[in-house]
Amino acid sequence: MRIELKDTDLSTLLGEQASAIIVKTIEQKLEQYLLRKNTKEWMTLKEAQEYIGVSFNTLSKMRRMGLRVCEIDGIKRIKKSEIDRFLSENSY
Repeated sequence: MRIELKDTDLSTLLGEQASAIIVKTIEQKLEQYLLRKNTKEWMTLKEAQEYIGVSFNTLSKMRRMGLRVCEIDGIKRIKKSEIDRFLSENSY
C-alpha cells in the first residue's frame, strides 16, 4: 500500500504542527513570566515553591544550602529577591 502526499499537504501539516508547538511554548513562557511578575515580595514557603517550580523537599534542600528564610513567631517567609539571589549565585 502506498500513500501519496502532495508537497502542499505535507508543508501544510508540518506548518500546523510547528504553529501548535510555537503557540504552546509561548503560552507556557507567558504563564511563567506572569507568575514571576505578579508575585508578592514576601512569600510563604508554598508560594516560594510555586514561584520557582520545586517541591517542598527541594526547597528544604535549598534552605540547607543557604537560602535565607525569615521566621517570626513560627511564621516563615522568603523574600522574592532572596530567592532570585540564591538562584543566581547557584547557577552555572
